[in-house]
Amino acid sequence: MKPLWNRLLKMAFALSAICSTTSIHADEGMWMLGNLHKVIVKEMKAEGLQLSTRQLYNPKGKSLKDAVVSFGGFCSGVVVSHEGLVLTNHHCGFESIQFHANEEHDYLTDGFVARRQEEELPCPDLYVRFLLRQENVTRRVKRALNTSMSEEERTQAIDSIALMIGDEVNRKDSTLTGVVDAYYGGEEYWLSVYRDYNDVRLVFAPPSSVGKFGWDHDNWEWPRHTGDFCLFRIYADALNRPANYDPDNQPYRPTTVAPISLQGYQPGTFCMTLGYPGTTTRYLSSFGIENSLQGEHTAQAEVRGIKQTIWQRHMAMNPKIRLMYASKYDQSSNYWKNSIGTLRSVRKLHLLERRREREAKLRQWIRQTPAEREKHLQLLTNLEQAYSQMNQSDRTFAYLLECFFNGPDLIQLAYMLLNFDSEGDEESIIRYLRRLGQQARNSDSIVDCEVFKAMLKIYRERVEPIYLPDFYQTIDTLYNGSIEAYADTLYSRSRLTSLDKLRELLLSKDDSLIFQDPAVGLCIDLLGVIWQLKGEGGDPMTKVERGERELGAALRRMENQQMHYPDANSTLRLSYGIVADYNPADGIRYNYYTTPLGVFEKHFGHPDDPNYAVQPSLLKLFEAGDFGRYADKKDGQLHLCFITNNDITGGNSGSGMFNGKGELIGLAFDGNWEAMSSDLNYEPRLQRTIGVDIRYLLFIVEKQGQAIHLINEMTIID
Repeated sequence: MKPLWNRLLKMAFALSAICSTTSIHADEGMWMLGNLHKVIVKEMKAEGLQLSTRQLYNPKGKSLKDAVVSFGGFCSGVVVSHEGLVLTNHHCGFESIQFHANEEHDYLTDGFVARRQEEELPCPDLYVRFLLRQENVTRRVKRALNTSMSEEERTQAIDSIALMIGDEVNRKDSTLTGVVDAYYGGEEYWLSVYRDYNDVRLVFAPPSSVGKFGWDHDNWEWPRHTGDFCLFRIYADALNRPANYDPDNQPYRPTTVAPISLQGYQPGTFCMTLGYPGTTTRYLSSFGIENSLQGEHTAQAEVRGIKQTIWQRHMAMNPKIRLMYASKYDQSSNYWKNSIGTLRSVRKLHLLERRREREAKLRQWIRQTPAEREKHLQLLTNLEQAYSQMNQSDRTFAYLLECFFNGPDLIQLAYMLLNFDSEGDEESIIRYLRRLGQQARNSDSIVDCEVFKAMLKIYRERVEPIYLPDFYQTIDTLYNGSIEAYADTLYSRSRLTSLDKLRELLLSKDDSLIFQDPAVGLCIDLLGVIWQLKGEGGDPMTKVERGERELGAALRRMENQQMHYPDANSTLRLSYGIVADYNPADGIRYNYYTTPLGVFEKHFGHPDDPNYAVQPSLLKLFEAGDFGRYADKKDGQLHLCFITNNDITGGNSGSGMFNGKGELIGLAFDGNWEAMSSDLNYEPRLQRTIGVDIRYLLFIVEKQGQAIHLINEMTIID
């Protein structure tokens, strides 16, 4: 049977490779609204889009893109009322909810509802960003470049012209921000013009038993029963312009509001997402994929698992610690599980083998094409050699980052102090000090010291001795190799472990006291290793950057009969697809939606598991079955979550999911476990976007939150 099994596998992989490399699947891609190809529009129309391109994107008038925001620069959101209400995911608003939570008002556990606008809670440093227009500035940028430039000179020239173009926008209108982004690895450059609003206030958050139901267990998994949403409100000055927080500010009056549909969906229903996906690397070489797996993803999976275990143990024992560490645990665990899933998916889906097949095809094409052979005959060989020269330094840097700069709060505070600009403008200083204070306030020295000890151990075990910072020698000589004794002494002597002592340090006006702190000295030792790694990896990295850019361009030339979408880069994108179930393995088929029955099954099936704890009031609502107009028109059930084959990635959290009429049917909040390598390759058969049904969201707001006043603000089409 084994030979037959091998042949079947090879046939499956070959078919998959053909699907993923020789054509763009109809639902693959994160497309620029300002540069939508006619073929893509035609395909969307065929699947069910009823809007024109002008209704999607119109830089000179109203369009659907005006209801979509970048939320805080790390998520997406959608405007749903004429008084500036913004919907986003609960996990996107989690840090802001935690900011206002305490033991007396545990908004994480109990949720939050502002009954009046005066009760809405300001969120310092949170902003939303609207895209006004996009403009192709490729020619202008490339005029500043020439073929004789080194990679470093090229980067400096691009940064300089991009900054100048952005400054021109701001000089014409101080409320605007201009950002030039690279597309297709630097083959194209587009200017995006934004307007940011900095007064954003928390309006509604469901209990975490709704917004985080399933927690780590269900993260990146289907079936899902998570009401992952919350509501904020944008405020502006009397003229509807951006303004810093002021009690006299008024709710923002948007030009466009997303209408909400209660019609629901069926298998095959058209769905498009509009949001701000973070980054993908779909054109990355096989050598680059290997490098990221051995470095970044391995370090994240191992190191974050260690520190999260420590945090979790203390959070379970102490409610105060739970509130302090809730947000950082949430942020850490999200990409911890993502890395575990990516490592698994790359192996299971044989992505490296498929990428190598594509590169073998490219090698052959280069040899057979005279113009390409003359310039790029050694392209892949040189790229492979460059990666081999930097693999060790990259892996070391990944562990350095995870163990220390993403590890103990003490080191993060020390690094923030070293980067503090005491001569900056008053607003920047206040913002930075607020961040410092928040970092210190959400840290417990006993917990943090335990994390620090674990990080010291794992870093020493995973890197070569030449990459150990100088303080390891101190541990070996002055503390007889005892990490515990060294860490205990450090935490007892540093002023950064106490909010009051940190405040005294900042008020002393004596900068030398900062450098005398042992935690700051330790941070300087770590920065020394970074400079060492930068020196070793500088030349290979330059070759890698050039090689990857030239590789991507060569692939597009070879596949010139195809459309190629640019990798995600935190700019506004559209993806489209249909509502669809899927079968992840032989004999298993997942339905395309979930209902309250799944909440009961998980809750009562795991009675002692806090991941599936549910407040009794919600269970009673579900038991009553009175879903009113939010019940599905076909089966009478309340649909909680649903899946589509849309193409999304990190940053898309909170993206609106729209039907063909441009009506909101849900909020995207996750991908699925079987396709965790999606940032590297789209998997048509497996890849799914998980969204919370807009009807479940409204049901929670109205029935559980008793916030009918918020429902009345929205444009709901029944």
